[in-house]
Amino acid sequence: MADLLKNLYNKAFFDKLCLILEQNLDQFDKNLFLKLVYDGDWENRELKARMKHLAIVLERFLPHNFSIAAKILERLIDSVKDSPLSECRLEFMFVTEYLEKHGIDHFDTAMDAMEFITQFTSCEFAVRPFIIKYKEKMMQQMVNWSQNENHHVRRLASEGCRPRLPWSMALPDYIKDPSPVLPVLENLKDDPSEYVRRSVANNLNDISKDNPEIVLDLAQEWIGKNENRDKIVKHACRTLLKKGDVRALRIFGFHDPAEIEICNLRCDSAVRIGETLLFSFRLKQCGSKNRRLRIEYGIDYVKSNGSINRKIFQISEIELNPGHFADFKRSRSFRNFTTRKHYPGRHTLVILVNGRELAKSVFMLLE
Repeated sequence: MADLLKNLYNKAFFDKLCLILEQNLDQFDKNLFLKLVYDGDWENRELKARMKHLAIVLERFLPHNFSIAAKILERLIDSVKDSPLSECRLEFMFVTEYLEKHGIDHFDTAMDAMEFITQFTSCEFAVRPFIIKYKEKMMQQMVNWSQNENHHVRRLASEGCRPRLPWSMALPDYIKDPSPVLPVLENLKDDPSEYVRRSVANNLNDISKDNPEIVLDLAQEWIGKNENRDKIVKHACRTLLKKGDVRALRIFGFHDPAEIEICNLRCDSAVRIGETLLFSFRLKQCGSKNRRLRIEYGIDYVKSNGSINRKIFQISEIELNPGHFADFKRSRSFRNFTTRKHYPGRHTLVILVNGRELAKSVFMLLE
């Protein structure tokens, strides 16, 4: 089993970190630092909570003057780049937690520090309280960052203003009206970095959950201009496509599947938790024209309270000629994970083509 992310903060990490802290902090006390880190709640904290805790511990060893502290942190990050911890980018997000907490009343200094530090470890979480407090000023900063020469800074411009960024606070104003975000995305839609373009797509996917027409209008405008922009549009519309949104499907050439049939759907009648469900089916094209098809399956999972929650999974996208067919065999694991737990009961497998449910089969999930 893979180790938990929170255990990135281990003895080997702290031994190396303390060496770097000793180089950059006057009168650094390693024993005190580790004593504060390993308090009574350390083992119970998850990854984000450990980052916040490390930022609080770091306060004890930095000057109260934020401008001075920010410069020390920049030197610290510079030291890390040339150290055995140079690949530990995620781990150093505790530094951005410090910027978020202590820089909120020092806008210009905080922005300079974030622009520097995000080139090593992302400040995507740290910028969000600034967006809420300094709405117009901060979005102008994001527009400026979207034109920065460094691709990490440009990605911060997009990732930081995602309305529903996972693991972070939401931005309610931009959930309601995302129009201030759009100039940033326009600047980045043809960015040379895939890393940045993917962030643009993820931002648009966030927007699509509350303002689908805005994303669909952009998709209609951007699609067909170049290959990279097409990929952005497709990834941006993934939630809408899974929902079977008719306009989204049509943008990508997926029309009414009235002339498509599902034959010979076979599915295990029962499977135990921890085992794998097997199913197969044939898809037949009964029309007179070629059809572009998006094939998916869904499972109606039983939740802990007995209600049903449908999850959609993509199988394939194909073009099928009249009279032709395609066979599919798939499996779905019902193994429990820390992030997903299964419950026994009556489940349903559904086959969807271009967003429409064309066949289904019931199976029992057993303990």
